[in-house]
Amino acid sequence: MLDWKNRTAAAPAGAAGSADNTPNKSSANWLVRTVVVLVGLGLLLALIVGWYWSQEPAQFSVQERAKTTAQARGQTLVSGYTTGETLKQVASTLLNKPGGYLSNDLAPPGLWLDNMPSWEFGVLVQVRDMARAMRKDFTRSQSQSTEDPDLAKAEPRFHFDNKSWALPASEAEYAEGIKSLDSYLARLSDPTRSGSQFYPRADNLNNWLGDAATRLGSLSQRLSASVGKVRLNTAEVDPAMADSVSQANFVEGVSYETPWLQIDNVFYEARGQAWALAHLLRAIEVDFADVLAKKNATVSVRQIIRELEAAQEPLWSPMILNGSGYGLLANHSLVMANYISRANAGLIDLRQLLTQG
Repeated sequence: MLDWKNRTAAAPAGAAGSADNTPNKSSANWLVRTVVVLVGLGLLLALIVGWYWSQEPAQFSVQERAKTTAQARGQTLVSGYTTGETLKQVASTLLNKPGGYLSNDLAPPGLWLDNMPSWEFGVLVQVRDMARAMRKDFTRSQSQSTEDPDLAKAEPRFHFDNKSWALPASEAEYAEGIKSLDSYLARLSDPTRSGSQFYPRADNLNNWLGDAATRLGSLSQRLSASVGKVRLNTAEVDPAMADSVSQANFVEGVSYETPWLQIDNVFYEARGQAWALAHLLRAIEVDFADVLAKKNATVSVRQIIRELEAAQEPLWSPMILNGSGYGLLANHSLVMANYISRANAGLIDLRQLLTQG
C-alpha cells in the first residue's frame, strides 16, 4: 500500500514537470521556424535584387544625349563634343545603373554576381581605350603638341584597379575621371577659352580603330575557345633558339579551351565591350562625319555598329549554354563570336579605307 501511495503522489509531480517543459519546447520551435523563415525571405529578396541588378542598361542616342546636355549647360555643340560626352555617359552608366558599380562589392547580393561585373569590365576596357585615344591622338595636332591637362588627369583615373573597394574605391576614381571629362568639354565648347582642341583627322581615328580591332580579335578567340580545339601556334619561333618542346608545340599546335566556369564571364565581357563600342562609334560617326564621307567610309561604320548592336539582343536562356557547334544545344559564345568577328573584319576594312581611300 505504501508503494502504491508513493507512486500515486509522484504522478502529479511528473505531470506538472512535463507541462512546465512544453512551453519551453514550443518557444524553441517557434524561434527556429522564425529564423528559417527570415533566412528564406532574405535569400528570396537577395535573388530578386540580384536579378534586377543584373539587367544590362539600355542603349541611348548619343546625338540626343549630347544635344540635351549642351543645351542644359548653355554649351556649344562643337566638333568633338559628342565623342567626349558619349565617353562620359558610358563611364557614368557604370556608376549609375541599377545597383551601381558591382565589381568591388563585398556584400550580397553583389558579392554573388559575376555576369554584371564581367559586363562592367568590358565597358571599362573600351572607356580606357577611348580616354587614352583622346589624350594621345584626338586632342593633339602633332606628336610634339602639349596634351590636354584635363584628359591627362582623366585617363589614369579610368585605369585605376576595377576591384578596389576602399582607400580609394574604384567608383571614387572613376567619378573623378568623369569630372575631368566635364571640365574638358566645358573648355572645348567655350569659344572664349583657348587650349582645348579636338582634331578629327583620319590618322587619329585610324590609331583608335586599331586598338578596337585588337580588342575584338582577342575577344573572338576567347569566345571561340568555349569549345576545346587545337590551335596552331602562330608565334614566330627561331628554330636555332627553340628547344624541342617549343618546336613540337609550334608544329603540332596546342589545345586551348576556356574553363567551364569562365565561359559566362567571357560572354558578358564581350557584351559589355560591344555595348560601349557601339555608342563610341556612333559618336565617331558624328564628329568624324567629314572624314568618313571623304573616304566613303560612312556605310562601313554603320555596318560595324549594326553587328555590335546585334550582339546586344536579349538572352532568353537562364544560363549561357555551351553546346557543340552542330549539337542539340546552342552555344551562345560561338554566336557572340560570329558578331564580334564580323565587327572586327569591318574595322580592318574601315582602316584600309581611311589609309587608302
